[in-house]
Amino acid sequence: MLETLYTFAFTHRNLDLDQVGMLHIDATEQQPRLASVKANFGCKELMYLSTCNRVEFTIVSDQKISIGEFIKSLYPKINQENQQTLASNVEVYAHEEAVKHILYVASSIDSMIIGEREIITQVRNAFEASRANGLTGDFIRLLVKKVIETAKKVYTETNISKKPISVVSLAYQKLKSYNIALDSRFLIVGAGLTNTTMCKFLKKHGFNNFVVFNRSLENGKNLALELEAASYSLNELSGYKKGFDVLITCTGSNIPIIDQTIYNNLLNGEESRKTIIDIAIPRDVDANVVSNHDLRYISIDLLQKISDDNLKIRSKEVVQVKKILSRAIQDFVDLTRERNVELAMKEVPQQVKEIRRAAMSEVFKQDIDNMDPETREVLDKVLGYVEKKYISGPMKLAKEIILKKNI
Repeated sequence: MLETLYTFAFTHRNLDLDQVGMLHIDATEQQPRLASVKANFGCKELMYLSTCNRVEFTIVSDQKISIGEFIKSLYPKINQENQQTLASNVEVYAHEEAVKHILYVASSIDSMIIGEREIITQVRNAFEASRANGLTGDFIRLLVKKVIETAKKVYTETNISKKPISVVSLAYQKLKSYNIALDSRFLIVGAGLTNTTMCKFLKKHGFNNFVVFNRSLENGKNLALELEAASYSLNELSGYKKGFDVLITCTGSNIPIIDQTIYNNLLNGEESRKTIIDIAIPRDVDANVVSNHDLRYISIDLLQKISDDNLKIRSKEVVQVKKILSRAIQDFVDLTRERNVELAMKEVPQQVKEIRRAAMSEVFKQDIDNMDPETREVLDKVLGYVEKKYISGPMKLAKEIILKKNI
């Protein structure tokens, strides 16, 4: 079966993320479209994986498949130029290399961000969806089982994912180290993706007191709705008088939007030590605010340095991860060889049973009919024993021979 395994991978390495995005198929459309392609190209099994930076097809097929025709059939709405771009930038993995590839993907060392554990869930969900859609069979089931088992081992036995590297995770870890109370007043300036992710993270961990300011009032209201918070236009920031404990800011402004005057207004006479998380590039908080006040200041520069250091630590773990994956690849190769023996010899038991039946009821029928019951019972036991041993012995011997040949 291993010789029928292929993977077509469209990833961030060779394509823009917008180009990868063209290959995404909504969940409601996956079954009819993928089932049609599976049938048209004679695939025995098919698994579809789609993430923010990759779309991959794991295929079991006896036939050679043209990438161009595959894309054209599955994505007829993509224009010819883009189809050609996709076809010329696909990564194709065959047989053992396809096993290696999916293990590398699930263990995150093939990801944009090494050590991000989300990919293992994405692989599992991709398999479950493909199985529910009637696209996969026993071989991909065994493959994914080994992949998930190995990825869990990687994340448990190495430090590949131990050190956070995302800005949001690092900012939260730093904030947590300050023992900030769950009812602390959070002033959120900016409702873009980074701040939205940060706020969802904070809410998930129990923080519940937010106020949102944003240049676009509509976007600010959307975030505020999720947080059950009040929202205001960014123009109203300087007049806000209800105080704060933590200020989180991330806007697209080219100049600092929180200068000395606005910061003093926000303090409104409060003297408690404040915490500022400034994850904007360039920074939103004027340098004079940081230097003139006793506050805890978490800057994007600090977070980026920690991220780079943690990424270096993760990168060092790749050597150990590859050792685990190398063993897993060999284990799966051996498993498929054993499986091939079982499939090749699956008719042997039935053939042996038929030989026994013919001997008893046809070839030696007259002799057996002349036996007394006790002798016939002994003969039946002897033949049953021989049948069992004849089936198990050659099967075991064949497995040993095949595995020894490939050591």
